[in-house]
Amino acid sequence: MLENKTIAFLVAPEGVEQVELTEPWQAVKQAGGTPRLVSTSPGQVQGFNHLDKADTFAVDATVDDVSAADFDGLVLPGGVANPDFLRTVPQAVRFAKDFFDAGKPVAAICHAPWTLVEADVVRDRTITSWPSLRTDLRNAGATWVDKEVVVCESGPNVLVSSRKPDDLKAFCQAATDAFGA
Repeated sequence: MLENKTIAFLVAPEGVEQVELTEPWQAVKQAGGTPRLVSTSPGQVQGFNHLDKADTFAVDATVDDVSAADFDGLVLPGGVANPDFLRTVPQAVRFAKDFFDAGKPVAAICHAPWTLVEADVVRDRTITSWPSLRTDLRNAGATWVDKEVVVCESGPNVLVSSRKPDDLKAFCQAATDAFGA
């Protein structure tokens, strides 16, 4: 259970794959945790269903206003544009990296590991992702595998990763398990 645990969900102002935000969010809530939406700008974030606009979601805090110390774990949803934008924002990259430095669990799905490549936290870690990130992750020193979910404990924190929306059930279970440990 995640009673008294607050989990950050870091997303760009637009481009997040909506189901990769909403399903882990619900899993955290159902496990008794408190999810909080963190972005680079205040206001709303625009979700997407692949390339089509979907719903908007209210931002709880910006990366300038919070730190890893405020949370018990981090979820990085995918979508192509979302992590591609986040990796260009130094404060967002630092926010993600700080979870590794603090030994706190991180869960990343689909294209989200791009942000982790930029944060230089995947070296010597085993990870999965959307297949097009395989070379980027290997070049950053990770061992890339094609699996539904990977739980890597060979580093300063637990790193949970999955490939795509079809993996969400396993991803949500592994992420909530890591956050509850």
